[in-house]
Amino acid sequence: MNILLIGGLWLNGSVWDRVASELEALGHHPVPVTLPGQGDGSPSATLDDQVAAVLAAVDAARGEVVVVGHSAACTLAWLAADRRPERLARVVLIGGVPSPDGERYADFFEVRDGVMPFPGWGPFDGPDAADLDDAARREVAAAAIPVPVGVARGVVRLTDPRRFDVPVVLVCPEFTPAQAREWIAAGEVPELARAQHVDFADIDSGHWPMVTQPAELARILATAASGTP
Repeated sequence: MNILLIGGLWLNGSVWDRVASELEALGHHPVPVTLPGQGDGSPSATLDDQVAAVLAAVDAARGEVVVVGHSAACTLAWLAADRRPERLARVVLIGGVPSPDGERYADFFEVRDGVMPFPGWGPFDGPDAADLDDAARREVAAAAIPVPVGVARGVVRLTDPRRFDVPVVLVCPEFTPAQAREWIAAGEVPELARAQHVDFADIDSGHWPMVTQPAELARILATAASGTP
């Protein structure tokens, strides 16, 4: 199965290297996606540019595709479902949920000189980063790429209701499946509330399981690709 891997804010495709190796060993074809403005030297990139890069990866794949989004990029994965519902076998969301139509993509932190730099570990104190040791924190922070303002403040546009027919797996790292179900039932995640088929997978990690639990994350993704609940 083709499995597209999209990292969240400040990450480029290399963050998936260990997960990709595990997926290959399990017989899948992983495709880590390096997003415009997050690894290709395009500080003026926009959200539309990133969506186009994801769609190009979907279109280049032969056969069905599983699109995996991490954190803020859960919205990118969901935008792929909106634009290519007939090509996607499944969407996997890791540690995040898709933003609804009309919201800004990821306007979360201070923008300086046209980019949103990694804010340091302070905002992620607690369950998000509890499983990252000092070496891992230094590694992630050193590799962090400032996100262009045109990406962070881009407006999400969703138009095709067929996206709700694409099966979803929500991988729960720093929160539990029970919490996620409560958020959806309370109307706090409107896109997933309307999705026809949502499964949940728990993983014992913080917000970056591709760094701290690559083998277990790969196993979850392989299970999702197989269509097994």
